[in-house]
Amino acid sequence: MLVPSSSDWSTHGSPQVLPRTPGPCDIYSAAGIPCVAAHSVVRALYANYTGPLYRVSRSSDMASLNIDTHPGSGLANALAQDAFCNGTECHILRLYDQSPQGNHLDVARAGGACNHTLRHVDATKDPITVGGSNVYGAYFEGSAGYRNDRTTGVATGEVEQTMYMVTRGDHVNDGCCFDYGNAETDNMDDGEGTMEAIYFGTSKGWGYGQGDGPWIMMDFEDGLWAGDVKEAPASSITSKYVTAMAKGKQGGFTLKGGDAQQGVLQTLHEGKRPDGYGTMHKQGAIILGIGGDNSCWAVGTFYEGAMTAGYTSDATDAAVQANIVAAGYGQ
Repeated sequence: MLVPSSSDWSTHGSPQVLPRTPGPCDIYSAAGIPCVAAHSVVRALYANYTGPLYRVSRSSDMASLNIDTHPGSGLANALAQDAFCNGTECHILRLYDQSPQGNHLDVARAGGACNHTLRHVDATKDPITVGGSNVYGAYFEGSAGYRNDRTTGVATGEVEQTMYMVTRGDHVNDGCCFDYGNAETDNMDDGEGTMEAIYFGTSKGWGYGQGDGPWIMMDFEDGLWAGDVKEAPASSITSKYVTAMAKGKQGGFTLKGGDAQQGVLQTLHEGKRPDGYGTMHKQGAIILGIGGDNSCWAVGTFYEGAMTAGYTSDATDAAVQANIVAAGYGQ
């Protein structure tokens, strides 16, 4: 896809210079549960982060460029991307981890389900505004995905964890699996409980919630679950921009979700895991846009997400949601 012209954008323009406020990972750090991964294509997730958010490559000459935060605002410098990608296609090569752990995401290599190296997403397919400035989402159209199989600090086994992502509610399908979170390190299906990742979509192959979806579910491997039973009481989440949150601990898990533009998070499930997942065997890889075995048939959109190796309080969850709303998605 070619870079949109100025007429394709809203009336908003270049990134504004705004006071840098604490981000979600500052909130997690203040709660004593620091981020072990922090990925975003739209903004810094720490107040003091000034490094690159992602790296793009253009088709015309295969040159690449890091897209940094704009000075003063913490938002992605989309103007630099527009200039670099003008007249040609651009794809996202890497999503940088803003946390000190360095858990960057690169395109996924072959796995058990899709036995080939996956595609990079189009870097210009989803122009949006955040905080009054033009930025781009990571727009997955199937056969694309990113992962890191050699991470640092990510939860393994039954270690607690909390994850969230901001995604789009109107770009989903029932394919497996639009995930962000913890997965196998060998790109294979290693059995029930070897994953703990957030899923968003309309799959009904295992568990599901109420209505027609999409639903926020946990991917435990060999199953997407909206609760501890096949047809869970969890409601569909149909906002244009969605906050999806998942938390795992010994013996149970929590799912929360809400509108990323307004309001508070709704608790969709808080309790035990489905039968067969009593003990977790998390391996600590990080995936985006795919299942743990490289299942690559899902579509979705990713804007930001973070992971911790701890189980956060309701107050911390609420503060993260308030921070996302304050960022101004679609404004």
